[in-house]
Amino acid sequence: MGYALAEGSARRGARVLLVSGPTSLTPPGAAEVTRVESTEEMRDAVLRFLPQASIVIKTAAVADYRPKSAAGQKIKRKGPMTLELEATPDILKELSSKKTSQIIVGFAAETENVLENARQKLLGKNLDAIVVNDVSREGIGFDSDRNAVTIITRDDVVEVPETTKWEVAQRVLDQIVKLRQQRKSPVKA
Repeated sequence: MGYALAEGSARRGARVLLVSGPTSLTPPGAAEVTRVESTEEMRDAVLRFLPQASIVIKTAAVADYRPKSAAGQKIKRKGPMTLELEATPDILKELSSKKTSQIIVGFAAETENVLENARQKLLGKNLDAIVVNDVSREGIGFDSDRNAVTIITRDDVVEVPETTKWEVAQRVLDQIVKLRQQRKSPVKA
């Protein structure tokens, strides 16, 4: 999804700063790509680019947890083991807390209470929009060229039925254009 949005944004004339985790996909030629390996590297890169951005679209499904400590060498099998985890940084929440005039759009991969959980994230993370998909559905989302999403803003809910990720990206970008236009319009009393 991130690469489709980067390509679509570039084709619409945007300067695209793409922060990408490991993938076999080829990034859009017009994008300025920063490659990262970990959640922390992604956080650092995204925060570094925030002052240059007018719109941030955060599609990455980073891990919510990581091992609390890493072994310096191979752990030999000795029977049952307990792995202690710690939370990774919530990049999206941190971005929205540091935004000035940027439009921040998040993505949410959900498996239950999809719309309710997405609305909670929209408000709890102070986002301008959230794009949610039900990742329990087979054939869409991860490892697929197809997706089906719901785009939620504070004023709208837009259902995008199953289609190509390119088409989903266009609908998301259309909503972002609408958000920008609303910000530029004077408020009428």
